[in-house]
Amino acid sequence: MSLGDKVASPSFAPADRLDLRAMLVLLACCASWGINQSAIKIANAGISPVLQVGLRSILAGVLVYAWAAARGVKLFERDGTLWPGIVCGLLFAVEFLIIYIGLNYTEASRGIVFLYLAPFVVAFGSHSLIPGDRLTMLKTIGLAAALSGLAVAMGESFAAPGRPTLIGDLLCVAAAVLWGATTVLIRITPLRAVAPEKTLLYQLGVSAIVLPPASLAMGEPGFVDLSPPVLIAFVYTFSVVAFASYIAWFWLVRHYPPTRISAFTFLSPVFGVIAGNLMLGEAFTPSLVLALGLIAFGIYLVNRN
Repeated sequence: MSLGDKVASPSFAPADRLDLRAMLVLLACCASWGINQSAIKIANAGISPVLQVGLRSILAGVLVYAWAAARGVKLFERDGTLWPGIVCGLLFAVEFLIIYIGLNYTEASRGIVFLYLAPFVVAFGSHSLIPGDRLTMLKTIGLAAALSGLAVAMGESFAAPGRPTLIGDLLCVAAAVLWGATTVLIRITPLRAVAPEKTLLYQLGVSAIVLPPASLAMGEPGFVDLSPPVLIAFVYTFSVVAFASYIAWFWLVRHYPPTRISAFTFLSPVFGVIAGNLMLGEAFTPSLVLALGLIAFGIYLVNRN
């Protein structure tokens, strides 16, 4: 996952390989990110999407702020990150707004596959904007594999233009582009050198300010059904995903080689497809399975060097 790109270089040398603890934490992170799309769909049934993203950002922001305060992380120093941070937060807000709305129109298992096109947006952007981060032959092959997977998955939608997943699929692709653009922005601005908690708070803070008023302006009904499944799913999205998994990822990239842990991110869409099947009864179509395999293979190659 590209969150690793948001972490400043550690002041100590990380371990040169992954131990059992690191692999278990990595698997937990990838599983939580994969399950997240199914949790969003469940929560969408009871809480309007835009309001839900705003509340998620508020509550996760409180947790991240408390974590940073407990660890003595300085969040309010003048370091030239204000305007890049605001832009980063706006991209983040629109990205998740699109994701939450898009998942109303497509299956969670399809959404997670499209969202993990983001590493390839990063590869393109880095090739053009970041010296020394060029597209290699392996990365190019990985990119080609992922684009082939996109073509296979989108072909299933375009084959039946009237099917309800088409709009949602396209929205998830747009969200992936925004996710990748956010990562590149962080890499090329002073945000790359600040504490990861500060970057994350920029994202959560801006979206917390922007999205609840946007929900009111859009006339969303707000809280429709606060049944236990809806509440559990919502709590999961802000406490496990937006807070705990990101903090765990930051710990990993400070203690282990980023290139090694990044290669694990190909497991997230795999977990996402499994979660969609088990939690929501979504079918494994041959096209989706093929697309998943191509995109996961592509992510693995892109992160190898």
